[in-house]
Amino acid sequence: MSKRLRDVKESIQSVAPKQVKKHWSLGLIESMKDVDLIYKETERIVTIRDKYPKAKVHYLVLPKDNISSIYKLGKEHVSLIKEFGELYKLIQEEHKDYTLNAGFHAMPSMQRLHMHIISIDMVSPCLKNKIHWNSFTTAFFKPYEDVLEELTKYGCIKKITNDEHKKLMTTPLKCNQCAFIPKNIPQLKEHLLSHI
Repeated sequence: MSKRLRDVKESIQSVAPKQVKKHWSLGLIESMKDVDLIYKETERIVTIRDKYPKAKVHYLVLPKDNISSIYKLGKEHVSLIKEFGELYKLIQEEHKDYTLNAGFHAMPSMQRLHMHIISIDMVSPCLKNKIHWNSFTTAFFKPYEDVLEELTKYGCIKKITNDEHKKLMTTPLKCNQCAFIPKNIPQLKEHLLSHI
């Protein structure tokens, strides 16, 4: 082996291996380990504070088992989803000053099954666009009770189509607490303050 080739090889071996950057969609898995984010934990479930809350109260309930989404649930997961509901009730009791909803996104962007527990005020600097709004205020947000009923009855959750997804994300803005129809997100956000 030539001296030049040996020098190059040694140079390559001396460089510390680069850390592989994980895709953003895997962020919930890391967040489940962050003690600053963990709100409650049971043997099977971790509840964390959403890092980018879309309302004054916003938690995510996740299974410790590696279940990627609601579409990977089967009859064997009914008791797990019921436990999600028990945590939802407990969190409602702890936040009596807020009206809370619990549900799942019909086409989640993050890997790992997660249920949102979110207050209806939707007041947050992290609520920035129509997609954020529509993901919690249209049928894209599948209520906890509906998911539990469908899973119990059929043993699975039916996927929405791409066309349904697109239609829900482009639904015109409308206040989730009254009949007000804003022209844009800034006007909606200003209006939402009137409900506090």
